[in-house]
Amino acid sequence: MIGTRPICIAGAGSIGCFVGGALAAAGRDVAILARRRIVDSVETHGLRLTSFDGLDQCLAPGQLQLSDDPAIMSEAEIVLVTVKSGDTAEMAKLIADHAAKDAIVVSLQNGVGNIGVLRAALPGRRILGGMVPFNVIAKGDSHVHRATSGNIIVERDGADTASLLSVPHLAVLASDDIVGVQWGKLLVNLNNALNALSDIPLRSQLAQRAWRSLFADQMAEGLTVLKVAGIKPISATPIPARLTPHLLRLPDGLFNMLLGRTMKIDANARSSMWEDLQRHRRTEIDYLQGVIVELAAKYQIAAPLSLRVMTLIKHTEMSGRGAPAFTPDQIRSRHGID
Repeated sequence: MIGTRPICIAGAGSIGCFVGGALAAAGRDVAILARRRIVDSVETHGLRLTSFDGLDQCLAPGQLQLSDDPAIMSEAEIVLVTVKSGDTAEMAKLIADHAAKDAIVVSLQNGVGNIGVLRAALPGRRILGGMVPFNVIAKGDSHVHRATSGNIIVERDGADTASLLSVPHLAVLASDDIVGVQWGKLLVNLNNALNALSDIPLRSQLAQRAWRSLFADQMAEGLTVLKVAGIKPISATPIPARLTPHLLRLPDGLFNMLLGRTMKIDANARSSMWEDLQRHRRTEIDYLQGVIVELAAKYQIAAPLSLRVMTLIKHTEMSGRGAPAFTPDQIRSRHGID
């Protein structure tokens, strides 16, 4: 069992607050490092956790240690990194300066490059990769809502960290190939940008064959690039990665029946990238489509759809007008794709 030292959530946004809240609700000693606005909100309202599966639990501020001071990491036994990929290097420095040398550091972030950044900045420390498959929506006043299903995956280690972190409403499983798992998640996360550009809920988007076909074409493009690069993704869903584009192109009725058996999606779920656009924040597009574009250039392969989607997101970020409500045809025609 985990000892008396706390688990620290390093850089808590929506995902970090849900993970930290679920751990605290299960009786774990949890410390949360977050921006001052989040600390103030939780200290005022407590932390409310809801989920697609019926969870509705409120934690009083006293059930969590909260601070914007990185010294809160000093006693942590496990540090769960939940910042956006662009902030990983900065967080790694804070961990180096403030966390105990024997603390286990686990990356629960999107993208595939964060482990390398953490290991380079924290030599000699125990660094584990992880993958969070589900979506969490911030609903205001310290209310975070888990909107999709799936289990967290953490790299297997001798301490069985995955099992130590697994609690009710937050199952954590171990993997012997976390790199493959992260690449599989990246392929699924290519839809984050499409959902953001669509400005419609995720379930409604996936219910429309035109959107699914666009997602399928993105995944197929990504799979081609990964194959040439010698990378073998492990699917983040029960459906193998190589089959997912074909299944996405199925007629609506058949696809929706299949989706209902493999994944649960709340009616109001949206991608984190949509939320970033709405709140005028920097997105993680460089760590999703941008990675495919970079690999394609390295191996001299065309990845026009990934490049176009990345360009549209960047233009939308710069405009500051929020999600643009494009249609699939608009995205395709602007890119010159039939």
